[in-house]
This record gives sequence, C-alpha cells and structure tokens, in this order.
Amino acid sequence: MKKLLSAALAATMFTGLAQAAEVKIGYVTTLSTGGAVVGNDVKKGVELAIEHLGGKMGDLDINLIWGDDGFKPETGKQATDKLVKQDNVDFVAGYVWSNVLLASRKSALDAGKFLIGSNAGPGPIAGKLCHKNFFSTSWQNDQATMAMGEVLNQKGVKSIYIIAPNYAAGKGMVAGVKRTFKGDVLGTDMTTWPTQLDFSAELAKAKASGADALWVFYPGKAGGAFMKQYQQAGLKDSMPLYTSFTVDALSLPKFQAAGFNDVLGTQFALQWGPSMDNPQNKRFVADFRAKHDAFPSFYAAQAYDSMFLMDSAVSAVNGDLTNMDGMRDAMMANTYASVRGDYSYGNNHFPIQAYYLREVVVGEDGNWTTKIVQTISEGQADPYAKDCKM
Repeated sequence: MKKLLSAALAATMFTGLAQAAEVKIGYVTTLSTGGAVVGNDVKKGVELAIEHLGGKMGDLDINLIWGDDGFKPETGKQATDKLVKQDNVDFVAGYVWSNVLLASRKSALDAGKFLIGSNAGPGPIAGKLCHKNFFSTSWQNDQATMAMGEVLNQKGVKSIYIIAPNYAAGKGMVAGVKRTFKGDVLGTDMTTWPTQLDFSAELAKAKASGADALWVFYPGKAGGAFMKQYQQAGLKDSMPLYTSFTVDALSLPKFQAAGFNDVLGTQFALQWGPSMDNPQNKRFVADFRAKHDAFPSFYAAQAYDSMFLMDSAVSAVNGDLTNMDGMRDAMMANTYASVRGDYSYGNNHFPIQAYYLREVVVGEDGNWTTKIVQTISEGQADPYAKDCKM
C-alpha cells in the first residue's frame, strides 16, 4: 500500500511539474478558404515571435495549438470551444474578423481564460462587453478610420462617398470616419460580406454623387477586386481614393504585378509601419523579410506583438499561471517592447496609441511599399471606453 501511495504521489507531482513546464496558447485565425492569405501571415508573425522568444515565455516552454476559424463565426466558435474544453489552454489569442471574435469571446472568457485579440476590435467588446481578461494588441475598429477622417479634414476634402462591407468591422469602420469627418457624406453603400466582389454599381453611384473623394474599407480578397474595378472605372483624377485596411503588404505585390497603378499615392491611417525606427521593429521586419522575401503585414506585426504581451505576463509571475491577477497587472502595465513603439492601455484594455498617415510609394528596390507621411495623432483612445464599467 505504501508503495502504491508513493507511486500515486510521484505521479501527481510529475503531472504538476509537467503542467508547470509549459504555457499552452490556442491561436485562432483563418487557415483555410480565401481568408487564409491573411491567416498565414498571422501565423508567420507568431512563429517568428516564438523564435525570437527562444521557444519560451519566462522559463516555460511554449505549446502553441492552432485553431482554424474557416472564415466563419460558427467555425471560429467551435475552434475556440475545442481549445478551451479539450486542450485546456492558458491563453486564447488571434481573431482576424470581428464577427468571429464576437461569436467566440464568451467561450474563452466564461472559461476563465485570457483572451488576446491580435486584429479584430468590435465596439461592443471595447464598451459594454469589455472584460478584465481581454486585451488587444491591435486597435478598436473605429480608431484608424477616425484618424482617416481627421486627414480628410486637414486636406480640405468637403465631401466623400463611402463603400464598405456590411458586417461588424465594416459598420465600425464607417462609424469611425463619420465620427470625425466634418464634411458631407453624399452616400454610403454597405455591401454583402464576404461574397460580393462586384462593385460596379456602387462605383457608378459614387461617381454620380459628385463627391470630392471616395473612402473604402475592404480587407483581403475583396480589396483586390475593388482596386481593380476602381482603376477600370477611371476615377483617380476625379475622385481620389482613401482606404482603410484595403492596401497592405499582402496586397501590394499583387497590385504591382497586375499593374494597378492607381494604387500609387493612395493613403491610409494605421498605428504601425514597416519603416518605424525602433529596435524591436527593425529586428522583426529584417528577420521576416529574410525568411519570407516579403514585407510583413500589419496582421503579422500585431500577432508578433501578441506573443510578447503574453510573455510579459508569464514572466512577471515567474511562470505561476494560477496568478491571474499578477498576469493581468503585467499586461495592463504594458512594459513589453512593441513593434509600434510605446503605447498604453485604456480602461477597456484597448491600446491608446499614435496613428500615422501612410502612402503607397515605389521603394528604392522598385517594389511598391508604404512610407509614413505624417503623425495624425499622438495618443488616440477609442470612443467606447466610456461604456466599459470594469
């Protein structure tokens, strides 16, 4: 009996040590369907972060488990449920699409897990649905487009026409630009997401409106389809284009190869750019380019940051993953080195950060890239924080 008890005790101690020897992270992104072009860049950012972290967070080995959302909210929720219930991860992270994050948040947070958003930032999660265990390493959806509205004001644009997809992020992006733009919005078309790729009717309406400029939000495949049709419509001289999350490091090589020259000179607002001058960003961009022969997208940059945010939490408590308060305090203190430089967290755990105007240009090597033209704002909080009662 003593031998049996000793063996059981040893097994229990071994199990405890095994559990304490690693931090389990479930990362949800789009790894199939047309959205995989984005999800694969997220994956590259995460994998580079793990390499730079030496495969550890603090003294704990990183055990990363991927979840594929299949570009659908219900599939994303199923992936999250598996990570929480079967894999019993310590952190759930990722989420490119706002509708997927909204569908999945409850599964992670109700299970007592930390949820780290690396891209999507729907208003409800920043406001009434905020939670002490949710943190973002990207932005709230309205923020970048609020900055874009300020740019339009500075440029003296008196009227715009808006085209965007009809889903959670699209609505947030449109709300943002309308919140700060002081001119007239002569029309708003919300198109079917993600199936609609023909925008000829919307472009014709935009042209007929007589607006000074056109503003659009179309991520992924839809962005390429839109840019092609914008060029075919010959609107560049009469209706300059401003975008949000339509032009990025993933789309620019394709636009260049296709000869979509109307992309050159287009401008957009973002909190990060590959040319930002800080040690963490220089290392990230240089090593990413060496590995993949391409610039990283903002999706990859935010995913990379998410791993370092989690590392700061685990390191702060010396690997004691039961110390949720300590990890939460560490993430709120935000002492990790971000590729965007220093930023802080608001009461709703969304970043308060600078935004920059970026312009598409021809790089020194002949490849299309972007450059930072100006700083739009130094520390912009989102408008939903006032509704967060944490």
